[in-house]
Amino acid sequence: MKFLVIFVSLAILLLANERQDIFSLYQLKEYDKACQLGLINLNKNRKDENFVSIYAFSCLNADYIDRLSVPITLLKNTPESRSNAAYLSVILMQKKILEHSLNDEYYLKPLKIPTTDNLLSKVFDLYSNLSILKKIPVYEFIDPNNAKIRYRLYLIGDRNSNNIVIEEFYESVLVKKHIYR
Repeated sequence: MKFLVIFVSLAILLLANERQDIFSLYQLKEYDKACQLGLINLNKNRKDENFVSIYAFSCLNADYIDRLSVPITLLKNTPESRSNAAYLSVILMQKKILEHSLNDEYYLKPLKIPTTDNLLSKVFDLYSNLSILKKIPVYEFIDPNNAKIRYRLYLIGDRNSNNIVIEEFYESVLVKKHIYR
């Protein structure tokens, strides 16, 4: 019996450490590490919506958009969780539609879908407002709110397995390169 109490106490302590570790990594903006740690520990923390939300937003900030599908389905018990799930769903949908359009020359102009403040959403909106869709290797956009900010959109990889890339420039200087996996 004493062994069982020690084991349960140790298990609770380890779970608390996982939650604290992912939260600390998120606060330190170590999104890639937080996403990896969250992925490893997601199954045993799937009922903890705070853990799932931190994991999901870590993956979003680390550009692992495809990892959002499981958290979207798990976030359902509170208004905040449902709001997070809706926000993440829009971004995942935009990524999938953008992949489809870039690969298959699918014209997005007639689509009317929600948007977010996320970079992928911003570039999706700019791309979907193109009046004519031409298959070109790289699309360039100027931020409508700041002419000094520019975005480049393209695919890397082969036709069966490719990633969307968005490069952010400020006055011709590359600020960040996002590779959406």
